[in-house]
Amino acid sequence: MLIDEVLVTLHAGHGGRGAVAFNKVKLSLGPTGGDGGRGASIYFEGVADINMLKLYASRREIRAKNGGNGRGQFIDGKDGAALVLKVPTGTSVVNMETGYTRELTRVGERILVAGGGDGGRGNFKFRSGSNTSPKEFEEGKDGDVISYRLLLRLIADVGLVGLPNAGKSSLLNELTAAAAQVGDYPFTTLEPNLGAYYGLIIADIPGLIEGASDGKGLGVKFLKHIERTKTLFHLIATDSDNVLRDYEVIREELLKFNPKLAKKSECVFLSKCDTVTPEELKAKLAALKRKKIIATPISILDDDSLDVVKKILNEISKTAPSINAEERRGI
Repeated sequence: MLIDEVLVTLHAGHGGRGAVAFNKVKLSLGPTGGDGGRGASIYFEGVADINMLKLYASRREIRAKNGGNGRGQFIDGKDGAALVLKVPTGTSVVNMETGYTRELTRVGERILVAGGGDGGRGNFKFRSGSNTSPKEFEEGKDGDVISYRLLLRLIADVGLVGLPNAGKSSLLNELTAAAAQVGDYPFTTLEPNLGAYYGLIIADIPGLIEGASDGKGLGVKFLKHIERTKTLFHLIATDSDNVLRDYEVIREELLKFNPKLAKKSECVFLSKCDTVTPEELKAKLAALKRKKIIATPISILDDDSLDVVKKILNEISKTAPSINAEERRGI
């Protein structure tokens, strides 16, 4: 199950204690206590895996390593190694105390979220002309302790929407290297699946039903993820007894959840067109056209129809925002 919201408290490392030590060599008996090491800081880093928040669902507190204590002979304690926590791109990081919010939108983007404490000074740092044998030292400073709420909203160029069994997962599998589960029963897709078509990110949004915006079926859990897609591919199963009704059900749920969703760029496809006769297909296309809905018939068994989808995707890729530019350059 996709985890898209978690609350976690981060404990950065404390600084190490400064040392009190003296040189044992005759004629050189001065202080030699080293400083404590700096405590480890904590960072969030964006990754492409949308399931990474699962790692923190049962870890309500995460602690980084403390800095090492100083030692004699001017040996400073080791700094704590930075702790880097991976989160999916599209995650908003909200400071629960201040409300400050930062969003990670790129793979590899890293932000500091809890600073480690400074190490304490050893007695060597307290020497002076009037204090040649100081015994003073400092304890290390405490690291930050900060609670964050992590909120994931998928970032995709194209979102596949439609009723259950509209063929969204099958289309995603054909276009990309995704391995989304498919089956001839409702709610095969229980969480979003992502695939990349030559750098263009496609999200298979779980099937919606009438009343989804009110919490029915999979409810608003996945409607919110459609907000972050640029273009919607609306799939309608050709073997439905009323394709116009199926289209209007989804449009109504999008409109009720967020009116802006209904204004997104949309391409309508009649999927599974191989399951009906040419006459039935023609009648269903005409029924949609009478409502000024221009649909394209497709079938994953028909390479020519898939080429039509690919041409549309190629056009979208030319104007897609550069939010995934780094991934595209890597192809």
